[in-house]
Amino acid sequence: MTGVTDVPSGAPARIETPRAGDPRLARLSLNQRTTAQWSLPEALDGARAAGLESIGLWREPVADVGLEKAAQLVAASGLRVSSLCRGGFFTAADAGAREAAHTDNLAAIDEAVTLGTDVLVLVPGGLPGGSRDLPGARARAAEAIARLAPYAGERGVRLGIEPMHPIFAADRGVVSSLRQALDIAEEHPAEQVGVVVDTYHLWWEPGVEEQIARAGERIVAYQVCDWITPVPADNLLGRGMMGDGHVDFAAFTRAVAATGYAGDVEVEIFNADVWAQAGEDVVATMARRYAELVEPYL
Repeated sequence: MTGVTDVPSGAPARIETPRAGDPRLARLSLNQRTTAQWSLPEALDGARAAGLESIGLWREPVADVGLEKAAQLVAASGLRVSSLCRGGFFTAADAGAREAAHTDNLAAIDEAVTLGTDVLVLVPGGLPGGSRDLPGARARAAEAIARLAPYAGERGVRLGIEPMHPIFAADRGVVSSLRQALDIAEEHPAEQVGVVVDTYHLWWEPGVEEQIARAGERIVAYQVCDWITPVPADNLLGRGMMGDGHVDFAAFTRAVAATGYAGDVEVEIFNADVWAQAGEDVVATMARRYAELVEPYL
């Protein structure tokens, strides 16, 4: 793949990396997975040093330091928490496993409150082992979200259904399109259930701009990264830095902005080459590409 320190093909002439105090960084959020090589304290320090004002947290690195300690670190950093990832994985065929998932998701909602974010990202889950019943798995995901939604509302947390590219339907996300996610979300009040618009997962979807307009106030998070080819052997690690692949960020961002979305914009990248680099270099490139390819269209 193209190294993340290179100028992307077809991009505008390279601009200087935005620094602390640059207003273009006001809504840029570092999703923790983009710098998976960093611990939670390192990610908080790195984001703040780069002039960012928000961070998207993951439950696993939070658990590594402990929830209360993590909340203290976040508060001391002065950063907003744009979202917590992840809840979900609702699709097990076994009733006991589904009950365990429900309990875990209740805990995730409480963790979001403790960490100071009102967005919990939901990954619906894939097919149970040996199953070919995709409609059944989708129905179980919808039922689980319906069960969680009232508690999320009570706690002031919005559940963000994240539709995932169809390549992940078997093992991670049986909700494959923004249209499908909205069909589920619209069964519930907007203050309880919304959707995540992720360019990596949705760039392929026919009519996606119309679905973004339909989503309107239900957009709880906007996540950006690129779809790169060739797709790596581990397709989970195929997310690229903005400008290295095939996504039309201007069109996506204009559509999201037209809904009135005024929240943070998370950069979420799973990529072994990115993780092998120094976190400071990754964040600098991320800030520059965001300022070139995303921020002008907000």
